[in-house]
Amino acid sequence: PQAASARTDVRDCSVDPPYLPPTATNTMARLTALRGTMQAHGIHAYIVPSTDAHMSEYIAERDSRLGWLTGFTGSAGTGVVTQDKAALWTDSRYWTQAERQLDCNWELQRTTWIESIGLWILEAVPVGGNISLDPFLFSIDTWNSYSRALHGSGRTLLPIETNLVDQVWGDQRPPPASSEIYSLPPAFTGSSWQEKVAGIRQQMEQHVRRPTAVLLSGLEETAWLFNLRGDDIPYNPVFYAYTLLTNTTISLFVNETRLAAAARRSLQAGCPGPLCVELQEYGQARTHLRHYARGNVTVWLGTEYTTYGLYSVIPQEKLLEDSYSPVMLAKAVKNTKEQKLLRDAHVRDAVAVIQYLLWLEKMVPQGQVDEFSGAQHIDTLRQAQEHSRGPSFQSISASG
Repeated sequence: PQAASARTDVRDCSVDPPYLPPTATNTMARLTALRGTMQAHGIHAYIVPSTDAHMSEYIAERDSRLGWLTGFTGSAGTGVVTQDKAALWTDSRYWTQAERQLDCNWELQRTTWIESIGLWILEAVPVGGNISLDPFLFSIDTWNSYSRALHGSGRTLLPIETNLVDQVWGDQRPPPASSEIYSLPPAFTGSSWQEKVAGIRQQMEQHVRRPTAVLLSGLEETAWLFNLRGDDIPYNPVFYAYTLLTNTTISLFVNETRLAAAARRSLQAGCPGPLCVELQEYGQARTHLRHYARGNVTVWLGTEYTTYGLYSVIPQEKLLEDSYSPVMLAKAVKNTKEQKLLRDAHVRDAVAVIQYLLWLEKMVPQGQVDEFSGAQHIDTLRQAQEHSRGPSFQSISASG
């Protein structure tokens, strides 16, 4: 009976040869290639997170480096690779999933504490070793936590701007998003982008430190500020961009070939002048910021969405740090029109949910519905509602 009840949907690394379920990914070639690249750079441990350069909670396929390297597709996790070991840290939501997706090259660590990752690294990497990461994929706080965990250990935390996973992934890596970035119709915005910019500039003037610029790294900050939308990340109406807003200029770092004609006209209607949006290449944000930070300036930013890579180019005395940027806070406070739009959207969604509950009452007794077909049906009902742009995440349905 014991053999019969043994689970065949999770890996078993204790037997020889190891048992791997069909859902596991063979990561041997990927790890070997990564270790070769690490060796060429003189790196003893490489840390791979599950986020992107904007600290997004949900990411595009192109940024799914941890997923590609490990085979694990959960939304939260951290991987560390050394020359002879590889480990994945994730929380309890994903332990079973990890055991189904990882092969036996990977140890599963059932915790998410950076302290525990640090201890593992200290055991795996000898004194004098280099521990490396891409500074554009780590928040300021996370960088500081690793820095503390390794402090005084005789090992060096070394930011390296070439992403080693991307190097190994090569031309198999999905291409950058190319779909259109469009303006939100005025009927769906609480105020024009010019009014929003004026409001932020007013906050800059009234602040005791008199910041000369606000840096925006969170994708929803730029989308909200300019009333623009895109679909670079599944289920999220955002696009890859940074913004640097000063008292007199506005720089938007974005792939400008993707802007719809109407969106471009809206951004450039005030040119030349303080309400003219200057379009710059997405990849130039850091170079531009570094140049700007040489002047007599103070840059205001939200640490929650800014990567250590961007933060580190601004001298400490020229920084004004809050957890959230003034744009994130302004976005959180809805005006009367926005409140009405929210309520209207909820009413339309409620209609779809009521239709779904009615459908379930009829169909479930007939034994015709499973969790997947149920999720598909509610998506169809929502899509039929006016103004629907699709679900905000994959419908999660369960019964029993």
